[in-house]
Amino acid sequence: MLPAERKRTIVQLVTEQDGCSVATLADELEFSKATIRRDLQDLESEGRIERSHGGAVPVSSAGRERSYDQREVDRLEEKQAIAARASEEIRDGHVVCFDAGTTTTEVARVAPDSGYVGVTNMPELGLELADRDVDVKLTGGTVRPRSHACVGPAAESFLDQRNFDILFLGANGVTADTGLSTPDEDEAAVKRAMVANARRVVLVADSSKFGERSFVTVADPDEIDLFVTDEALPGELADAFAEADVVVTGGD
Repeated sequence: MLPAERKRTIVQLVTEQDGCSVATLADELEFSKATIRRDLQDLESEGRIERSHGGAVPVSSAGRERSYDQREVDRLEEKQAIAARASEEIRDGHVVCFDAGTTTTEVARVAPDSGYVGVTNMPELGLELADRDVDVKLTGGTVRPRSHACVGPAAESFLDQRNFDILFLGANGVTADTGLSTPDEDEAAVKRAMVANARRVVLVADSSKFGERSFVTVADPDEIDLFVTDEALPGELADAFAEADVVVTGGD
């Protein structure tokens, strides 16, 4: 197992089990405790876990935001499966808005090669589409290095004057009481403008976002039409989306 893969697995185990000891991780991964401790030190410096006495716990701060590069490699297979299902919603002639994010980028990678207009606030996602025959429109704005998203008045003004058939929306957290949330206020404003101008909103988020609460609320469940994910929604979250008449798929 390569170091990068080992660290991804550590983050996943710590998140799924709501904390793990060094001994548990060493046994699970069949590496020495010294190796695991070094990995935990690296992961904490990257903001991907928090150290605790004898182990690690998930990152819990609502204001903390992992970088795009850190998120890009996590749960890739799940994101690709979500993308494959979500991309089926695109129809010929659609104007399709892609929110910035790692999962929405995967949607762009498997989307049709032509026949629709793609709009995004993420330059590299736009390039994924432009490499084919897709007519791409960028929102403009100021790029946030942390997320690679364009934000600010220019992006919001662009979105306020456009209408979309479908929006693929990402989120950092999804809870029953606070809905969809993200760490950055400027990015939240852009997401809200996208939602406000989309005829149909498709949330694409894997199960690691379930129960996570970030700093700024973006949208409530009743603003979502379709939720494509990788696992069945738990308890209160399932009830909230059912009450809002949201179709949930991919978690069967």
